[in-house]
Amino acid sequence: MEKFFKLKENNTDVRTEIVAGATTFLSMVYVLAVNPSILSASGMDSASIFTATAISAAFATLLMAFLANYPVALASGMGLNAYFAYTVCPMVGTDKPWQVALAAVCVEGIIFILLSFTNFRESLVNDIPQNLKSSISVGIGLFIAIIGLKNSGAVSVTTENGIALGDLADAAVILSLVGILIIAVFEHFKVRGSIFWGIICTWILGIVAQAIGWYVPDPEAGVYSVYPTLAISGVKLDYFFDFDFAWIGSHILDFVVIVFSFLYVDIFDTVGTLIGVAEKADLLDEEGKLPNAKQALLSDAIGTVVGAICGTSTVTSYVESSTGAAAGGRTGLTSVTTGALFLLSLILSPLFLSIPSFATTPALVYVGYLMMTQIKSVKFEDAPLSDIISAFLAIIMMPFTSSIANGIMFGIVSYIVLKIIEGGAKEIKPVMWISGVLFILYMIVG
Repeated sequence: MEKFFKLKENNTDVRTEIVAGATTFLSMVYVLAVNPSILSASGMDSASIFTATAISAAFATLLMAFLANYPVALASGMGLNAYFAYTVCPMVGTDKPWQVALAAVCVEGIIFILLSFTNFRESLVNDIPQNLKSSISVGIGLFIAIIGLKNSGAVSVTTENGIALGDLADAAVILSLVGILIIAVFEHFKVRGSIFWGIICTWILGIVAQAIGWYVPDPEAGVYSVYPTLAISGVKLDYFFDFDFAWIGSHILDFVVIVFSFLYVDIFDTVGTLIGVAEKADLLDEEGKLPNAKQALLSDAIGTVVGAICGTSTVTSYVESSTGAAAGGRTGLTSVTTGALFLLSLILSPLFLSIPSFATTPALVYVGYLMMTQIKSVKFEDAPLSDIISAFLAIIMMPFTSSIANGIMFGIVSYIVLKIIEGGAKEIKPVMWISGVLFILYMIVG
């Protein structure tokens, strides 16, 4: 263990690494409740999603441990799962739209694997304007938060009135809003795993509300009992290799845009997380570069393909890994611990699947807030109008059109058009030209 993970070289020990791995798991275990809640909106079975989420998270995290020796954990990404369920699946319109969405995730993962051996990923990361990169994170944060609030009924989305406030007399709405405050309080007191514990506390309050008759289950209206169940159920993996490539033939441009959007966000999520965790764990070299970056990116990409094969959305590196780094995690042994805990969680699937949507709403809203903190990096003054307007459009078009792809599209196209008008066409990088042409063709054909 010492020889493989180089514990002494990284100034750590087995106990520290195991504690760090458990800390990371506790910080991101909410994904096991939230991901099935989101992806089930596409018509997929929650139990199968749970199994796919746990297995792919464990596999990708263990791969990160053994290939890159980094204390980084992976799982189905927030934002990308919402894009999968609420944008891609409705766009496909077949009786099993997730088969096409899973195919897109698989193709994206394969492309990411190939790009891991080239310098294109650096070009994509470096050649996109910083304002636009930061604004995309902000837009995704708003998108996730609105989905969470809608799932609990805290906001309603109608064709006539747009986004409106939900029924504040409804138990689920009140409980979801209280849950947001609970997570905030836990964060104030620096409680490890604050998001997870926020979900659990909100769920417990829901159980009490049902016991006293305030929260009333009504299965016909989609309101289910919140009492936990520990019934033994087998591991379900109904969507193993459940791909549909037939739809692509007549919707090739739509598919390209879907894959590009998945890939674009996945790369930025991965690179940003790896750099952030590496800084926290003091893993960057003297030049500020990340050793074993290629292996880390490859782990992420392979994890995405495995996730799609199992039946879940894009697997990506989790920023919550920084909590493990803060607890002293420095090597892949931290990731081994986290991955093992994801595997052990499979036996608790009935318990996780009992968690109601109003209890997962606080997690989505809080993760949305964390992503929105990138707004401080967006310049709205002392910057060219092309940078300002493209960032603004990227931010507002994601939540208001319920599509990450639309936000990226309007951001990139508006940047190119305004940059040309400003006389700065030479400043537009090749990656931006290629992306812009792709999106303009999509606008025309779509």
